[in-house]
Amino acid sequence: MVDSADFTQVRLPIRAVPAEVRLLRQAAATQLGRWGMHHAVEEVELVVTELATNVIRHVGEGASATLFLEWEGERLRVEVHDKSRSVPSLSVADCDDECGRGLHLLASVTADWGTVLTAIGKSVWCEIALGPEQSCRRTERAVAALEGYRTLGGMARGGRLRDTALKTAAVELIADLLHWTAASGLDPDDVLSRAQMYYEAEEGTAA
Repeated sequence: MVDSADFTQVRLPIRAVPAEVRLLRQAAATQLGRWGMHHAVEEVELVVTELATNVIRHVGEGASATLFLEWEGERLRVEVHDKSRSVPSLSVADCDDECGRGLHLLASVTADWGTVLTAIGKSVWCEIALGPEQSCRRTERAVAALEGYRTLGGMARGGRLRDTALKTAAVELIADLLHWTAASGLDPDDVLSRAQMYYEAEEGTAA
């Protein structure tokens, strides 16, 4: 667990072009490695990708922006500052609404997020939990997903039958995800290994 007195910040310039997004992800992952936060790399890479891509789409390709990574205690804050005062907002996203999906994705994988207007534009920020709260948030997301599977399958509700239904839904959900990874050209064994690695890393952080 990270000492709450620890506080570290890094600033990375952004040039809003597609080729820079991959380099920005790599730079963020390298910095997390220096801080010993390997278990948070995937979530941070996702957040950095979404925030940088939004600058390209909504501020303009070639625009300048700045990424801040700020580690304090059990939270990691990711901020992107740009020169636009157009504020993003969550809405009901259609299947083809990429921007809407991106914002909903940020809301689902982070502990909190928001936008702050600045003197020259705005800052879009996200906070990622690094300690026990992260594990709790993952559990809550898993239960929500399993409840949906249980409803779709017409499984029993209430008491011990509910627990059995959730276990059955968990197996079905994992099987469906493995089918999806294979259909997407990914290696299901590799995905399972990575998931196990993240789980063990987060359990070790919470211990």
